[in-house]
Amino acid sequence: MRKNRLFCLDILTNSQFLPWAAFGFIAAIVLVGDRAVAENAVLRSIFSCQAQGLSGVVPTIKIWYQQGTNLSFIPSGEKIRKVWLNDPSQVTIDFDGPMCMQFGQGAGTGDCQNSSANVMQLRRIKKLAIPGLPHTNNTLLTVITEGGQNTKLYTFRILYGDGSPEYHTLAVFPDTDATSTSPCVRPPQ
Repeated sequence: MRKNRLFCLDILTNSQFLPWAAFGFIAAIVLVGDRAVAENAVLRSIFSCQAQGLSGVVPTIKIWYQQGTNLSFIPSGEKIRKVWLNDPSQVTIDFDGPMCMQFGQGAGTGDCQNSSANVMQLRRIKKLAIPGLPHTNNTLLTVITEGGQNTKLYTFRILYGDGSPEYHTLAVFPDTDATSTSPCVRPPQ
C-alpha cells in the first residue's frame, strides 16, 4: 500500500509526466470538441437584410440528396406569401402550412390572402428532363414574405451539394436595431 502512494508521488513530481499529460488532455478536448461542433452544425443564420441581398451579395442555400434543407422565417416572424424557383428540375419544395397554389395539380386551391407558412423545405432530387429547360449548376429561389405590415423580397442562389449535408436549416433573423452597426452596410470601396 505504501509503495502505491510513493508511485503516485513519483509520477506527479516527475518533470516529464505533467506536461505530456496536460498535452494529451488538451488534445483530446480539442479533437472531441471539434467533432461535436462539426456534427452539430445544423443551423446557419442570416439577417433579413442580408437575405434580401442588401449587402450586395446574393445569399446561398445548399441542398443535398440525403435530406432536405429548411429555410425558416420563424425568427423574423414573417409569413411566406409566394415562391418562384427558376429551375424546378432538381428541387422539391414543401411548406409547414397552407400555401396558395396558382399552377400545377393544385391550381386554384388554397387561400392566397391567408397563406400561413413560415418554413419551406427544399430537397434535391435526381434531375428531371423538362423540355426547354437548359442545364444549370444552380438555380434562383425567390420568396415574397409579409410580416408586421411589411412585404419583403428575398432571393437565394440554390447550390447542389453531394455527400453529407453541412447544415439542415437556414434561419432568417430580424435585422438588428438601427442604432447599432447594420450587417448590411457595405463598406466604401
